[in-house]
Formats: sequence, structure tokens, C-alpha cells
Amino acid sequence: MTDRAAEDVLLELLNTTPVVRGSVSDALGTPAEGRAWARGHGGSGSDDEVAFLVAVRGVLQDVVRGRRDPESLGAFLQGVSKVPAIEDGRLEWVLQVPDTHRLAVELLLTWARVEEARPGRLKPCGNPECRRFLLDRSKPNSARWCSMAECGNRMKARRHYQRVKGSQT
Repeated sequence: MTDRAAEDVLLELLNTTPVVRGSVSDALGTPAEGRAWARGHGGSGSDDEVAFLVAVRGVLQDVVRGRRDPESLGAFLQGVSKVPAIEDGRLEWVLQVPDTHRLAVELLLTWARVEEARPGRLKPCGNPECRRFLLDRSKPNSARWCSMAECGNRMKARRHYQRVKGSQT
């Protein structure tokens, strides 16, 4: 999987708990949904894998929102290692992790690469009523909303209304 594709899957995982019609939805909320999501993203879809993904997602969402320290992710990396191997005449680093943890650990490693290469680019949506995240790939790092069509327009309309209302008093 390319780095860009891995980043997209990381963002998809973070965005599995959006607000829909005023209440929080969970795309991994039922066993069938969780299995389908995991299988659709390269996992096995086992109950243990889904439970681990849900746990990692919750802590990772808190880390990106600044509610927890990144060190809180360390518990999910216990027993994980990379070992060198020669494959097709090249040195490759092979991830050693239980199968039920592989997908979540790969996404944690993707988060770490994003934070190292582009700090501050993975962030929560600027709409306080939204639970989604965005990965700002713009040159000036100026993106604020998960979606301009949804949250961006909503927030701009809200600010406009407040300005108009304030000038009428």
C-alpha cells in the first residue's frame, strides 16, 4: 500500500464516528459493520481485530484532538517489532505483530509517519459540532474543515449570521 493510500485509510478509521443528524454514528458499531470495515481495508474482520481497531481508534482520536498524550498509544505497540529480511535481493523491514493487531498497528505507524513528516497536518475539523478529522495536504496548511461543502459552508454561514446580527443591535 502506498503512503497516500495508508494515510487515506488512517483518515477513514478516524472518521468512523461522525455526527449524523445530530447524533454520533459508529461505522464499526455493530459486529457486522466492524467486520466489513476491517475486511474492506485489508484485515481479517475477526472480532478480536475489530475490538483492537475500536480501542486504537478511540485513543488515536483523543491524541489527534489533543486530549491525550501520544505516549498513550504505546500500550497498543507492546510486542510489535520490525525485523530485517532480504526479499528480491533487497533489504526489507518486516512487521512482526499478531494478525489481529496488524491493521491497527499499521495505521498507528502511518499516524507516526504523518506526524513526523508533516506535523500538525492531521487535525480535527474546525467545526466544534463535527467529530471528523482532516489531513491537510495544502501547501499553506490552511485547511480547517473536513468538508468545505458541509462544515466549511456551515461555519461560514454561522459567522456571517453572527456578524449581521451583531451589527443590527
